[in-house]
Amino acid sequence: MLKSFSDWSKHLAESGEPVFKPWLDYEIDLKGRSAEEIWQGLKINFEAMMSATKTGLSEDMRSGSGMVDNGGKKVYNAEVNVLNREFKEMIGRALSAKEVNSCMGKIVAAPTAGASGIMPGILSTMIAIHNIPEKKVLEGMLISAGIGLIIERKASLAGAVGGCQAETGSAAAMGAGALVYCLGGDFDQISRAVAITIQCMLGLVCDPVAGLVEVPCVVRNASATAIAFSSAQMALAGYDPVIPVDECVEAMGEVGQAMEDRYKETAEGGLAATKTGKSIARKVLHEDIEIFDDPDHD
Repeated sequence: MLKSFSDWSKHLAESGEPVFKPWLDYEIDLKGRSAEEIWQGLKINFEAMMSATKTGLSEDMRSGSGMVDNGGKKVYNAEVNVLNREFKEMIGRALSAKEVNSCMGKIVAAPTAGASGIMPGILSTMIAIHNIPEKKVLEGMLISAGIGLIIERKASLAGAVGGCQAETGSAAAMGAGALVYCLGGDFDQISRAVAITIQCMLGLVCDPVAGLVEVPCVVRNASATAIAFSSAQMALAGYDPVIPVDECVEAMGEVGQAMEDRYKETAEGGLAATKTGKSIARKVLHEDIEIFDDPDHD
């Protein structure tokens, strides 16, 4: 396994391989499967992501807590376009895919369930606008997996360890890298997109209301998707993030370690600790206890 973006860059310079190839080899070695089987696994995950966006936009997405209520469809079908239709639909897709998770539907944890709307929002929008071939998309997904593995090794992917920067931040960085690659960017531009994304997401706390991955998690999936597109645009234009990508990842790890526990998925700080957040938590807990105590409940 490549331990850093510097290792990845050095390997590519020495081998002349495509950007995704080291991670294909890693998957083959890790799982003992053929390249064809790895590509097929990526295709299955890709199809599940696309299915989640469609499900969220076509079926009733109301969670048991009531905090999620078909927000993706509301945005996707809104009459007002703040920027343009493509931007509005991008936000709608990311929201809808994450709402599928909140409503106990089938999703791909990329890298976590709490961030499961970001990669689908990015990939589905990219395909809708640019008509990228599926093989290229799968290669981009493999690159995004490599990005996630390096972040996990040098920082964390878990909200309970590093806050929401570790979940939605990592997912946005993974998606930005895949986006740049699919639009013809080279490794340097991919790295810049990851660095810019991490800089934008650095320090984001994990404060789920009532301990549920709904508020503010769903809306953060949408905003993280927008940040990924913004970062990709800057990277492809040659924008210099100044701080190298490996140092950005290390900074994420340092911030995560310094973050107080109440901001790490404990529902004890941030939005979870607000008056309304506590009221929702009491209501949800009360309903759960009633269900648990119901003798007729299977």
